[in-house]
Amino acid sequence: MVKIGDVEVGEFPLLLAPMEDVSDPPFRALCKAHGCDMMYTEFISVEGLIRDADKSVQKLDIYDYERPIGIQIFGAEMDSMMRAAAIVEEARPEVLDINYGCPVKKVVCKMAGAGILQDIDKMVELTDAVVRSTKLPVTVKTRLGWDENTKYIEEVAERLQDVGIKALSIHGRTRKQMYKGEADWTLIGKIKENPRIHIPVFGNGDIDSPQKALEYRQRFGVDGIMIGRASIGYPWIFREIKHFFQTGELLPPPSVRERVEAASEHLRRSLEWKGEKLGVLEMRRHYTNYFRGFPGIKEFRKRLVTDEDPASLFATLSEIEEHFSDAELVVH
Repeated sequence: MVKIGDVEVGEFPLLLAPMEDVSDPPFRALCKAHGCDMMYTEFISVEGLIRDADKSVQKLDIYDYERPIGIQIFGAEMDSMMRAAAIVEEARPEVLDINYGCPVKKVVCKMAGAGILQDIDKMVELTDAVVRSTKLPVTVKTRLGWDENTKYIEEVAERLQDVGIKALSIHGRTRKQMYKGEADWTLIGKIKENPRIHIPVFGNGDIDSPQKALEYRQRFGVDGIMIGRASIGYPWIFREIKHFFQTGELLPPPSVRERVEAASEHLRRSLEWKGEKLGVLEMRRHYTNYFRGFPGIKEFRKRLVTDEDPASLFATLSEIEEHFSDAELVVH
């Protein structure tokens, strides 16, 4: 059984990566229903939290059916990180996760997210301060390094473990790579081979099929796999990987009905959590992924991303189910 501190997360946990504007409660509910073992919130600005900004505070919303769950924060100032840790603790997640991996310029330029990979000493100091300021188990998500010449992740893993983190998730790219090229898990595997490392190490990057999940599990010896982009509009990825691990067989892809039901459930939860205006608006980014590969979906999708009336949106989703038959579809 893999444990983060005292928190049990499964024999070989599949984790939902924290994704800005994606891994909110409506989406997490679907991933949990389809087999995700451990989930994380969207990353939350510590400056927003300590200033009580509505958007940041709302991201603290977690529900009992989601557990175990981690709340992820990002920032660059020690005092702010420590104060935010206290606020996170009040929200009662199982885990507090620190984001040292986000490659987006507006985060990096403040030396937060992956920006801190340019100053490993500061990264360790900040982590140490957060660990000391909370009773929650602290975990870290990061990348291999800032660029090709600074892949210090092996040193980073040891130093972060030494200051008390309870698990480490590693995306197999540098900040400079952003999301381009292929994720390289070689160094993640080396960390698992290091006899000094005793905390769980989770691999992240490019896992988009059950076959690849099994191959990387066996080749790199990780304690679990974190899945991000492959789950967007496809929460079934978790159950498909688990089924393949257990049986060696691939599940058939979700039917048209299952896809429509998932998109409808996602929309319903989005409306409940965000209110009508934002709920409608922020669902628009998901429809393409739910119905990717459907021949002739363009006209339906156009309505889904322009209509502002929830009733019309639910009606369009029902039309999609009526219009498409599984026999016509060969999609992932």
